[in-house]
Amino acid sequence: MSLKTEDLASRVEDELAGTEMSLLEHLEELRQRLLRCVLAILILLVGCWFFREPIFQFLETPVRQALARAEAAGVRTALQPQPYELRPGDRFQYSLPEEVRVGWRVIPAGTPVPARVERRGEELVIVLAEPWMTDQGLISAGTRLPDPRRASLNPAGEKLIVTTVQEAFSLYIRVAFYAAVFLAMPFLLYQLWAFVSPGLYRHERRYVLPFLIMGSAFFVLGAAFGYYIAFPRAADWLLQLGSEFRPLLRASDYFDLILVIMLGLGAVFQIPTITLFLARIGVVTPQMLWRPWRYAILGIFVLAAIISPTGDIPNLLVFALPMIALYFLSIGIAWIVGRSPARKAS
Repeated sequence: MSLKTEDLASRVEDELAGTEMSLLEHLEELRQRLLRCVLAILILLVGCWFFREPIFQFLETPVRQALARAEAAGVRTALQPQPYELRPGDRFQYSLPEEVRVGWRVIPAGTPVPARVERRGEELVIVLAEPWMTDQGLISAGTRLPDPRRASLNPAGEKLIVTTVQEAFSLYIRVAFYAAVFLAMPFLLYQLWAFVSPGLYRHERRYVLPFLIMGSAFFVLGAAFGYYIAFPRAADWLLQLGSEFRPLLRASDYFDLILVIMLGLGAVFQIPTITLFLARIGVVTPQMLWRPWRYAILGIFVLAAIISPTGDIPNLLVFALPMIALYFLSIGIAWIVGRSPARKAS
């Protein structure tokens, strides 16, 4: 009997080998892990800065599409300045909505010019009402001018606005920073695991690969769900709600909104990963997750109401239903892990 006890004690010592650390050693380990995370983000930040414009164009695509859908539904956008119906022969002072090039001559956007409406074929066009002298030469009457109604039907023509000189720079810095965080997520998760692993048994440290794969995959899945499904639904509802107003969207406000949705859902989609880890080390069981399921669903709806930028029931369900599915998926993961032979042996 004593031999079995000694053998069990030696096995436990082997499992715990290398896990003893003092408080100062823990603090030093934490400092090193945080320093590595910061350095990784800074390196990726420099790389993302050179791709700041494509990244932001990718992030603003959902709101451009939402503006196009809202306009098709009758919502007036910022590029629809004409409050009346144009008729052939109308003359008016026209402020150019975009830069116009006539040969080698360039008329800057915002320049006021005399204009009139003409019918050419089946469409009405805005043309220069009379010859117009510029610093670069004479532009003849009848030169076609950009029509704001045609521009507004092109979602690529919609642009978010900035209200200060430095806002564009600070916005691009934030875009590059959060893109760097997104790309560094697998490395950040590994540093988190490396900090926690000294407190685990040796057989529990083998779960690093499933932790990294599931953590990264579910984070990307949550961010993609927010980008492709959750935000477009919320934007459509908000623009339809404000159909009596003309939306003039600030780039910073929009970036904050879509960032909260994407990162928030990316974090929420980590529920199965956390459950796998806790179930493998025996902290949670499927019974522990199943018993309070009613309270869990209530908490999910509260969390969905916090994340969702709207207050209507359909959009609340868009955020809540995936989280409910993830919760019951986590129960299944805990049940599978609890029945595995490796878990029983440990």
